Amino acid sequence: MRIDIITVLPELLTSPFEASILKRAIEKGLVEVHMHNLRDFATNSYNQIDDYQFGGGAGMVMMIEPIDKCISKLKAERDYDEVIYMTPDGETLNQSIANQVSLQENIIILCGHYKGVDQRVRDQFITREISVGDFVLSGGELAAAIVCDAVIRLLPGVLGNETSALTDSFQDDMLAPPIYTRPAEYKGWKVPDILLSGHNQKIEQWREDQAIERTEKLRPDLLEE
Repeated sequence: MRIDIITVLPELLTSPFEASILKRAIEKGLVEVHMHNLRDFATNSYNQIDDYQFGGGAGMVMMIEPIDKCISKLKAERDYDEVIYMTPDGETLNQSIANQVSLQENIIILCGHYKGVDQRVRDQFITREISVGDFVLSGGELAAAIVCDAVIRLLPGVLGNETSALTDSFQDDMLAPPIYTRPAEYKGWKVPDILLSGHNQKIEQWREDQAIERTEKLRPDLLEE
């Protein structure tokens, strides 16, 4: 998989890809992540990529021309399955969306900034708009990093145990059951006996029951959906 991220502040995206699972995925060649500084595609000596709104109003708007130049350059080099725009008014990211995006081969992620992008960018280039929640960030970089993390960990070979991602919360529209590790007893707090029984079928049934119970208590909306 290849991910191209278009950003005004590429330095914000350096750290997430230089540690842990994402770093190992890149080093293994399971994913390529490339940053593109939008200012490199500006058309004047000031590297301007934003301007005032037509009609007046507070806040600057990202201009269409630099974005067009950047996306067009990338598309001339390869085909892309999705051009994703990170924006607060996009569809809210969930596990289903992460699963869908993880099946793509090449994607572009455009990070919004300032007041957002010229609407013509959204009309002409964007195939999917994603939000990480009903709140506004200073820019789309942190949101893009969240999307990349959620997607990359699903790629075959990224996690040490292939089944690990499949048992995460939300994969089956339920929260994950409680989990425990050693010691079996600590300060009188004990691990449920069933998990120490060695009876795999009963353990799986217990986990399923616990997942349902936890979801009913904390996120009943998931069961309704």
